[in-house]
Amino acid sequence: MPQLPRRVVTGHDHTGKSVFVQDGPPPVVRTAPDGAFFFELWNTSAMPAPIAAIEPEPTERDLTVPPSPHGTKIRVNEFPPGVVSPTHRTRTVDYGIVLEGEVVLVLDDGAETVLRAGDVVVQRGTDHRWENRGALPARMVFVLVDAAFTPELVNLLGPRAVDGLLHDPMHP
Repeated sequence: MPQLPRRVVTGHDHTGKSVFVQDGPPPVVRTAPDGAFFFELWNTSAMPAPIAAIEPEPTERDLTVPPSPHGTKIRVNEFPPGVVSPTHRTRTVDYGIVLEGEVVLVLDDGAETVLRAGDVVVQRGTDHRWENRGALPARMVFVLVDAAFTPELVNLLGPRAVDGLLHDPMHP
């Protein structure tokens, strides 16, 4: 099992004072069929995101790749050596930050780039896959933001690409 990230969550007590609600590993950890690990950190289901005094654990809700409509999601993914994700597309803007190791981002036309610790990728609804071709695990933070394809992009992609958007709960 890889090293669990630490998650610190703030909130409010019964008087409205700021408090630490949680400090420790994320409560939800999943392993994808390709061997990647998903550490679910937080998600929101609306924009603007409602902030309640007391809120149930959001990561224990239904696990999906894209956030709910008008929502966001943050997770840490760890890609062991040799992992190759399926090629997939989500209707989201994703901010991917490489924390450790390196991964190769491959687009549907075969173009690829190597991302290393400190690199940031902005993924804008494109068909892609992740590959760890190195000898060490690669760790990334992903922040996913619900998005909408413009009519022009839908026409360009065609109905099969839009209908086939990834909803598989195990792929970033």
